Amino acid sequence: MAAASPLAAALVAATALAATPAAATPQGVAAPDVVLTGDITGQDHQTYREAPFTVPAGVTRLTLRFDYDKGAHTVIDLGLLDPERFRGWSGGSKSLVTIAPSDATPSYLPGPVVAGRWRLLMGVPNARPGSSSHYTARIWFDRGDGHAATDAATPPPLRTGEGWYRGDLHMHGAHSDGSCASQSGVKVPCPTFRTVEAAAAAGLDFIALSDHNTASQMDDIRELQPWFDKLLLMPATEITTFHGHIQAIGLRRFVDFRLGTPHVPTMGALADDAAKAGAILSINHADLPSGELCMGCGWTAPGTPYDRLTAIEVVNAKNAEGPLSGFAFWYARLNEGHHLTGIGGSDSHDPDAPDGRAPVGRPTTVVHARELSQEAILDGIRSGDVFIDVEGKPGRLLEVEAEAGTAHAPMGGTLTLKEGALTLDIHAAGVAGGVVEVVHKGQPLPETTPIASADARTRVTLRREQACGWVAVNIRDGKGAPLLVGNPVYVDCR
Repeated sequence: MAAASPLAAALVAATALAATPAAATPQGVAAPDVVLTGDITGQDHQTYREAPFTVPAGVTRLTLRFDYDKGAHTVIDLGLLDPERFRGWSGGSKSLVTIAPSDATPSYLPGPVVAGRWRLLMGVPNARPGSSSHYTARIWFDRGDGHAATDAATPPPLRTGEGWYRGDLHMHGAHSDGSCASQSGVKVPCPTFRTVEAAAAAGLDFIALSDHNTASQMDDIRELQPWFDKLLLMPATEITTFHGHIQAIGLRRFVDFRLGTPHVPTMGALADDAAKAGAILSINHADLPSGELCMGCGWTAPGTPYDRLTAIEVVNAKNAEGPLSGFAFWYARLNEGHHLTGIGGSDSHDPDAPDGRAPVGRPTTVVHARELSQEAILDGIRSGDVFIDVEGKPGRLLEVEAEAGTAHAPMGGTLTLKEGALTLDIHAAGVAGGVVEVVHKGQPLPETTPIASADARTRVTLRREQACGWVAVNIRDGKGAPLLVGNPVYVDCR
């Protein structure tokens, strides 16, 4: 039997994709705004059908899920037209389509979701005589603060189960100032997939693609996420102002960066917009200088509402110690009473890092989360059960549980200590030869505990005056350099 031609093979593959059942509507997603139904019969064989629907004003994302009866070997290909132009054609390869100004399902065009009469375009390459196949198209809209269309387009968790997930929350590519060597060795804007490949090679579980003042990288995420099905790609923006840089992680849309203008008059207004966009905020490299060498890099924004932020980038690239690290800034905010999670980010601008910058994944932020999904990682950062692996070495672990009487709390938690002592149960892995350092309100306690094995458990007891306010655990190597940076346990002694 002769081998099938490439064209025939492609046609068979397309038919097989079309025969795959559409994914069910995700649990917890709101009811669709529009439902289109109809029947494709044998008379529709090799014709095009249109199903019109109305998009109201103010829609910022549209998501469509399409299902039909395939029992009669009917094949329906999909496309969309808005009131002004053709928006895309996916044939039989996809049952879900999402379109927004920032991104769209591959084969569809991102751009404004224009109000008016849209048309679902159905091509019918095959419908047998006498057959009838019922179809249903469910359509969701994002409007105002609603995000039903975003929810409907959100993929399921890449991994289920509670655990520690390793990631890098700060990196740049061609959508801002990231660059790398081309095939010919010429420095060019670096395509997103190169950074994602580097993250996968580093063994990371998640990354935040955080180009400056844009959300255009979200379109790349729509294309790359299905292939990188072990690595969660989270949209982020490094909001770059004249008064510092602040990371919006997990946003659903563009967040305006023009702080100090009528568009974004205050940091409070910026925080409002970020929250409505679904993002958490983290100040980047807060203690870097600001000037011609690093314009607007250090954080000087007046009126910062720290209680509405989630995190501070404590370790940026290789700045784990000294005046360029974020420890002093972070500890000062903690001592003011703000509960802010310490995180790290490579600030990678080149996945090959030929200029000595920290590579992707160094440092690594390690988050305790219920599963590997965007919302779970964001919730994990909010909770504060997080540590920074300064060297980004897989297998390293820092677990801390504080105990006061019968009460227990992990990193990020709060305990009440009326009397007696506070006990810290510390589990450190992958750092044999290091020492446990306990920090109280920004000052390391003089006593340290050596780590004798690759998987060590240590118990430290603190007097009340050594615990009130907040305490954190760090692991340092034999020369005193930080290896693992823990987040605080907050201790209320009132």
